[in-house]
Amino acid sequence: MDLFLLKKIIIALIMPLSIVILLLVLAIVFYQYKKRFSYSCLILATLLLTLGSLGPVANLVMAPLESQYSTFTRSSKPVDYIIILGCKHTTDAQLPATSELGICSLQRLVEAMRILRIHPEAHLITSGYAGNDETSNAEKVKQAAMLLGVAERKIIVEGFAQDTEEEAQLMAPRVSGKNVVLVTNSDHMPRAIKYFQREGINPIPAPAGKWTKGMNDEKHWQDYIPKPKNLEQATHAWYESIGRVVQWLKS
Repeated sequence: MDLFLLKKIIIALIMPLSIVILLLVLAIVFYQYKKRFSYSCLILATLLLTLGSLGPVANLVMAPLESQYSTFTRSSKPVDYIIILGCKHTTDAQLPATSELGICSLQRLVEAMRILRIHPEAHLITSGYAGNDETSNAEKVKQAAMLLGVAERKIIVEGFAQDTEEEAQLMAPRVSGKNVVLVTNSDHMPRAIKYFQREGINPIPAPAGKWTKGMNDEKHWQDYIPKPKNLEQATHAWYESIGRVVQWLKS
């Protein structure tokens, strides 16, 4: 089996929802034989699902990741490249490229477009492989950027990297010695920056798609109701935390 695919499978199995499902299955299987163990699994699954779905808990685990880098404003020097790291998309011939992008890819593209308006001298570098799709994420983001008015000559496509580490390795020779802005989601930025720094590149971070908004606002009772979006946020934080541990082990 391909090591990259194996890594994705293992990560999927240790995500919060997968753990909850496993605990529920264990609770059912052992109900007749080990009731105490079964009840423990049921209680733990309920706690994990409930806590992970609460806004304050999701913000608590996400905030340390997102607070490390502030919003990009302007570079004191001309920008050579704006790198948009790859994320998700689904090709559908009936949709424009902007609608084919996953939320994370769209968030990154929007931030890159904002920076390009501030620094029109820059070129965009789109990244990301195809996965199970017929088109690479890099190519799809390029198509979307062109629909939004970016000239094709201003876009460079790097469509072979499968993950962030490979993106840094493949792009380092091109951007070495240049003034580079790196665009990715705010929770992913700490890990992405470290991979580029390992390759001798010190990009300017431009985090996009922040989860933790209005942290200091007054809380209302609705904030303490479990919601699927909060579980998704907690899952992203868990994923990035695992990624940082793997990154540390590799170093």
